[in-house]
Amino acid sequence: QVHVEESGGGSVEAGGSLRLSCVVSGSTSKMGWFRQAPGKEREGVAAVSSRTERTYYVDSVKDRFIIARDKTRRKVELQMFSLKPEDTAVYYCAASTGLFTSLSKFEDYTDWGQGTQVTVSS
Repeated sequence: QVHVEESGGGSVEAGGSLRLSCVVSGSTSKMGWFRQAPGKEREGVAAVSSRTERTYYVDSVKDRFIIARDKTRRKVELQMFSLKPEDTAVYYCAASTGLFTSLSKFEDYTDWGQGTQVTVSS
């Protein structure tokens, strides 16, 4: 089990950019960013392998979001560009401390941050 803490977020107009950061307290196999919009289920949007730095994005954010970890493997950032009103949500960072499975699998994350609000106005 690791402690996960996000920072960043805020409000921006459509077309703008924001950056989210996440720090974990221990080793992970992968880290991901999720979001939950009002009235909708939480969805995974991006993931990065802690060992290889390989990344994965869902189609709705591909070519607009960039996930990257640093050399310590304890910090992950999500850079968001060309933001749209439909990107408005609470964004969560999550860590998977079990054996690595697949970056496209969002069901096996074990530890979560508290969430940070991202609001995109039209």
